[in-house]
Amino acid sequence: MKPRRPAAPAAVPDPRPPPRDADPGACCETPGAPGPVARRPAAAPPDWADRIVTWQRREGRSGLPWQGERDPYRVWLSEIMLQQTQVATVRSYYARFLERFPDVAPLAAAPLDEVLALWSGLGYYSRARNLHRCAQEVVARHGGRFPASAEALAALPGIGRSTAAAIAAFCFGERAAILDGNVRRVLARALGYGEDLAEARHERALWRHATVLLPEAAHDMPAYTQGLMDLGATLCLPRTPACLPCPLQDGCVARREGAPERYPVRTRRLRRGRREHWWLWLEHAGAVWLQQRPATGVWAALWSLPLFEDAQTIDAALAALGARAVELPALEHALTHFDWTLHPRRAALSAPHTVPEVLGTGRWVPFEALESVGLPAPLRRLLIAPAVEAA
Repeated sequence: MKPRRPAAPAAVPDPRPPPRDADPGACCETPGAPGPVARRPAAAPPDWADRIVTWQRREGRSGLPWQGERDPYRVWLSEIMLQQTQVATVRSYYARFLERFPDVAPLAAAPLDEVLALWSGLGYYSRARNLHRCAQEVVARHGGRFPASAEALAALPGIGRSTAAAIAAFCFGERAAILDGNVRRVLARALGYGEDLAEARHERALWRHATVLLPEAAHDMPAYTQGLMDLGATLCLPRTPACLPCPLQDGCVARREGAPERYPVRTRRLRRGRREHWWLWLEHAGAVWLQQRPATGVWAALWSLPLFEDAQTIDAALAALGARAVELPALEHALTHFDWTLHPRRAALSAPHTVPEVLGTGRWVPFEALESVGLPAPLRRLLIAPAVEAA
């Protein structure tokens, strides 16, 4: 049974481009400017916002280190870390970041290498690079203070429309709608929104639904925003949702249809690829040879072992170095768009001066200094575990 499609709201498509780094399909709405007019979705109960606010205050998550924060820096940091990453993983990284960078000024002043080193293991490293760029822009353009509106926040590097709205709602009480993956699922199911969200016009329509459902009172915005997040993270799960405790369950269209897993509709699916490369692990006098990755692409600006396309190429490099290598077990690493097989080969060198001539630019990094270097997660596990064992 195909999900029911509700009547589209009376709206004029917004021709303006989305904010920089915003979610695909998100429209850019300038306060005070004319824009699409949305009707309240028929499936939403009149007390929609009150239900969510009340539920969050009684039953929602509590005790997370960033909850209840009104400091834009801390809210921003947690929101960026929580993108594509589970709460349990973020907790320790959040604490370490705040210990090293208690506010935006030291983060802006830090070298990118140090930021990447602290981020190592969280993945999606463009977040760390944008975090650093954003901190520098806040200091340079805003005097070290985050702007107080969602519109201005969304103009900063790495802050999309939903993240900007979350910061503005939590810290400034602004009536701004969020629409991350969890919230998109809650709204689509509760409203029975069966349009294909792979199409930008349908995504924009859901944004308008999200905006018209906001609570009227600014002081309710933090609890409402957190409540939507909590519903998506704890009850309205992608599979096996827990409908009975949900404050929206009595009017939820997806529950009434008996098929909540069918929402949200998104026909365009990611095609995963596969790659295979060889890593050359060279050691000399307690140090390992690392090369910095290009500024764009996979693991941009992180440090890595020299990477080779095939076994023949790495064999040629070893012959030129006069080194014999031990082949280690292959590593399987999953990235967003592809699965990666990496074959490490480990060799000790007696004449390290030949390395730049054969492999190009890089540097020797002592094993004890690896913790302070920005390394991809699989390389950190590969290099640091043996170093600890050797100690």
